[in-house]
Amino acid sequence: MFRKVLVANRGEIAVRVLRACRELGLSTVAVYSDADRTALHVLYADEAYHIGPPPAVESYLSIEKIIAVAKEADVDAIHPGYGFLAENPGFARACRDASLALVGPSPESMELMGDKAAARRTAAGVGIPIVPGTDHAVSDEDEAIAVGEQIGYPLLVKAAVGGGGKGMRTVYSAEELPFAVIAARREAESIFGDGAIYLERLVEGAKHVEVQILGDQHGNIVSLGERECSLQRRHQKLIEESPSMALDEGLRHEMGEAAIALARAVDYTNVGTVEFLLDKEKNHYFLEMNTRLQVEHPVTELVSGVDIVKEQLRIASGRAMRYGQEDIKIKGWALECRVCAEDPYDNFLPSTGRITGLHEPTGPGVRVDSGIYEGFDVSLYYDPLISKLSVWGETRGEAILRMRRALEEYRIVGVKTNIPFHQQMMNHTEFIYGQFDTTFVENRFAMQQADKSELLKAAAIAATLVDHQQRQHTLTTKARHEGRPASGWKVAGRWKAMGR
Repeated sequence: MFRKVLVANRGEIAVRVLRACRELGLSTVAVYSDADRTALHVLYADEAYHIGPPPAVESYLSIEKIIAVAKEADVDAIHPGYGFLAENPGFARACRDASLALVGPSPESMELMGDKAAARRTAAGVGIPIVPGTDHAVSDEDEAIAVGEQIGYPLLVKAAVGGGGKGMRTVYSAEELPFAVIAARREAESIFGDGAIYLERLVEGAKHVEVQILGDQHGNIVSLGERECSLQRRHQKLIEESPSMALDEGLRHEMGEAAIALARAVDYTNVGTVEFLLDKEKNHYFLEMNTRLQVEHPVTELVSGVDIVKEQLRIASGRAMRYGQEDIKIKGWALECRVCAEDPYDNFLPSTGRITGLHEPTGPGVRVDSGIYEGFDVSLYYDPLISKLSVWGETRGEAILRMRRALEEYRIVGVKTNIPFHQQMMNHTEFIYGQFDTTFVENRFAMQQADKSELLKAAAIAATLVDHQQRQHTLTTKARHEGRPASGWKVAGRWKAMGR
């Protein structure tokens, strides 16, 4: 096993990976931009190194800076998390050239699957159905218009590299296409450093189902089951669950075998996700393969019992997997809600500011992956995802009830979040019965304004939290000025004596 690992990321995923390293007894190194000097992942790691100003292209996306820190800190391996450099074959090669292990697939596999057009060709070569579209990057708007006439509308303009719904546009007519190509290319260039795009026919009324696979360096590949990821807004996933209500055992086995066959075709190692579209007739089509850890990996961990991040680290160090396919038993049901600093009542407008109050839910079957703390500043420079709330239940019904309870307990004061959206979704009849597709949120769901009594209740809780913090700070400051230590018990006792 490695001795020391650098985590080339930030936020909740950096904290998640750092925790896995700590449980394996590994020393850890964090990197941070000016905006993240006091971020949770910086405070949690054994060592932390500054890598530049807030813009990602000058910090978290700088291969040279990450490699330089890795050498200075004398690490054995780098874990890229997701996003940023996680699917960049150039970064993978830079790690190899520097004799550093990358906790991920080989640059060759990453390059082949990272090129979405090449991935489609590979999938078709092993017999997996693909959605009609281009098998190469589209060079300009004129070529895009010609392709659009050939495959028909509606269609998707998609970034050829990267993922997460970035660099993607839905187009319903030829008139819209040139603008969509320009916008998608610009977004892909700014986020992934590569503006290549391709076109794909839009499968209407489809579900988005993905299969999690793990492969080691000894030829062993297993499927950890599927995730239902259809609840999206502008191609950004909001709620995920495992397993999927849309699959029966036969289809589950067929899609799992297809994912494994694709992984074998490209000599894939480490963690990967093969994404499919499922149409109304339950026909599945290859969408893409993500050559990295997924945001929604916790739901798979909860139902499979496999710690995916620890397994990543073991595989990258050369160890054989501890699991065969016969050892993977899916138990119960898991749900994940992505908690973002966004206002669901104002078209999900990003919200920035300082978190002045925080109470995270706990209890049986509840898991919070978070990158925030009380006093943390939510920046405008990065993705608004600030935490992930996951629950497990013996049945889907129990998981929904547990998620409702956990969302009710979750309190974040200082910035607006999309928790109200998740609460309303957990009570939505069509969600409860699984009657949704990838367009459900945008076409068939509308936020209901909160009841005034609930708003007053939330405001009262927030005011109490802030008042409590201010009183504690005053008492602690007074004790410090008097030259004596501030006792937490005494502060709490005085708080109680004040009648609060």
